[in-house]
Amino acid sequence: MDKSIKTAKPKAGLLLIASPRFKNLYGPKRGTYGERKDKAVKDIKATMGFLDLVDPGIVYEREDAEKAIRLFFDEKVDFIYAEFLSWSEDFAWIRFLRDCPDIPMIFANVAKPRMTFETTLDEDDFVDYLCAGTLVGSLEGSGSIRRVPRKGVRTVMGTREEITQKVRVFADAARTRSILRKSNVGLMANMNEAMWSTYIDNYDLFTKIGPEIHYLPYSDYGTEIENLSDAEVKAYADELTSRYKMMDDVEYDKFIGCVKATLAIKKMAEKNDIDCYVYNDIDQATFRTAGCRAGFYPQWFNENVSVLVPEADIGAGLITYILKLLSGKNVNFIEPFHIENDFGTFAGGHAGPNDHNDPKWQDNVIISRDVRFAKTSWKYAGAPFAWYRISPGMKTVAGLFEEDGKYKLITFQAESLSEKDTPQSGKKHLLATYSHTIFKPTVPVKELFEQVLRIGATQHYAIVDGDYTAELEALAEIMGFEFYNIK
Repeated sequence: MDKSIKTAKPKAGLLLIASPRFKNLYGPKRGTYGERKDKAVKDIKATMGFLDLVDPGIVYEREDAEKAIRLFFDEKVDFIYAEFLSWSEDFAWIRFLRDCPDIPMIFANVAKPRMTFETTLDEDDFVDYLCAGTLVGSLEGSGSIRRVPRKGVRTVMGTREEITQKVRVFADAARTRSILRKSNVGLMANMNEAMWSTYIDNYDLFTKIGPEIHYLPYSDYGTEIENLSDAEVKAYADELTSRYKMMDDVEYDKFIGCVKATLAIKKMAEKNDIDCYVYNDIDQATFRTAGCRAGFYPQWFNENVSVLVPEADIGAGLITYILKLLSGKNVNFIEPFHIENDFGTFAGGHAGPNDHNDPKWQDNVIISRDVRFAKTSWKYAGAPFAWYRISPGMKTVAGLFEEDGKYKLITFQAESLSEKDTPQSGKKHLLATYSHTIFKPTVPVKELFEQVLRIGATQHYAIVDGDYTAELEALAEIMGFEFYNIK
């Protein structure tokens, strides 16, 4: 998918409902009800500069609702922002709920700091009193949301500033949903026979989440390796060795073998328009084709707001991609290894390609032998990889799992500790073969994983800097996922 689609502003349909019977009521100081509502719309839109707005005009009549439905559908909005501008007849609203296609919606009521009138004895103040009746309008409209069932509707209340922040969160989630429905998952080239729990229903993947799945054959992978020019292999090898220290025991020919294995994956992603590349890096066919597993993470994936994950886990690939879309940051792929109860920590990380390109943490990367496969008979046994001590700081940890046709999204917060703050050891690189870190979760570590075990999951998670809990919760609500925030 073109990067511009993934980085575009969320597109919102503006559904603002007002009363036709009040429209021409006049007050000598501030004009008609309709004029006051026009000004209110300008004020609302002024708070939404982060959105690409599709505005059909205020909805007064049935025809206005029908116009809004057509416009929102034709413009392919990510979501609808709905607000009653006062009490209103609800026939247009109910028709909209019934007839509008399945588009996420946020239904908002804004609490004003105070009223503009003291009494309603003055005719002008009386019109402003009618204008101020947003609560009665919202209450009237709220029941129909339940009686005309729609998926993906979130109801919020707050000051204008609070509503704006809630809309930001919902907009990012809705935009992510839209992008997922246009995305391509590339599986190279088969499910992971060593980890059946990672299997998901690929029909449901398309119908319930959105992406198409494409199977990328090893024959094409081998062809891409063979077709690499010496110049492009040398350019990427030089880029890596200029950025990272290489350990003394790395054999250069095996390094070049791994560079080729990695570049061929980038070529496959480019040619097949892949947004989420799911790589079966422990399948024997990978080693027969490339002589090793790819151990680096081309910056192309970040430049195109795409991701590369190992071990053929589509669900883990999707949550990695989701965090990429929500954050725009470097996202890492991990599995929790073990708990050290005395310290309240757990170790986590993963072998294979992992995003080592965060410009702030290039000193955390070493080119090191992949010792797990060093004693095998494959052509480039022991080929190196980017050994990355995952950057320190508070992380959102999230996993996406399927159970009986439903999806579970589990998330929690954990701090990735720097080597200076790691109680077990002051060394930066601790676990050979794995990009890794030591985590200290905000929930006591045994309690955290007891809850995860009870929910039921697999071992793979994505992590990203910062707190994206609110966005994940909104996405789960829109998508109909079960949501578990362990806190």
